[in-house]
Amino acid sequence: VEEGGRLGHDVKVGPFAYIASGTEIGDGCIIGPHVVILEGSFIGEECKIHAGAVIGGIPQDVTFRGAESAVRIGRKCVIRECATVNRGCKPGSVTEVGDECLLMACSHVAHDAKLGRGVILANNALAAGYVQIHDRAFISGNVAIHQFTRIGKVAMLGGNCAVSRDVPPFCTVRPGGINRVLGLNVVGLRRAGYSAAEREQIKKAFDILYRSNLTPKEAVEALRKEFSHGPALELAEFVEESERGICPLAKEQPGRAPESF
Repeated sequence: VEEGGRLGHDVKVGPFAYIASGTEIGDGCIIGPHVVILEGSFIGEECKIHAGAVIGGIPQDVTFRGAESAVRIGRKCVIRECATVNRGCKPGSVTEVGDECLLMACSHVAHDAKLGRGVILANNALAAGYVQIHDRAFISGNVAIHQFTRIGKVAMLGGNCAVSRDVPPFCTVRPGGINRVLGLNVVGLRRAGYSAAEREQIKKAFDILYRSNLTPKEAVEALRKEFSHGPALELAEFVEESERGICPLAKEQPGRAPESF
């Protein structure tokens, strides 16, 4: 632990770990062996960082010129073996990981990315620079998310897929595919505590967005007319704010029964 590295109360540091000056580790954290925590890293309380993880490495961006920037990890996060989180690229910029996130082994969070609360990145998932992943999204193994792409809340990206367009809230992306929404994250919605009425509203909103032959702009207008409150309006707001465009619906397979909602 270098001079200037600040450790909170009851922090445990394993053998061969390195904690640089200009870092702050919250109370009750467990830092495993061979973990590297570099300048500009701020770790919330009760985090568990496993062997070989690197927090606060400089951005993998050719425009980086040594700016002072940071990484902020929320409370009660678990960062598994060899996961990496890079700090921001521009002066004063911050890479953020919200409370209660799980970054599994060898996952990567690039410079200036923003992860909400309860986000899960499975093994080898890659979030590029400036990616935004909203609360309780699940990113499966070997998924690649293009820079500046947004992933909506409670979305689920299937294994080995890639996305370069925004994924609306509550949606799933086809495993192994590219930019193709498959349907709704039924299991995730239930686990997140959405009521039957809310889930039914989300289903209706999904149909308006993807099965009504409307443009995204027209669909947003239709959603605002149809619903006065609730998660459907969150979906409308997300689509309205999209700059990259949203992922289209995958071609539906004839004869396939829809999942129970």
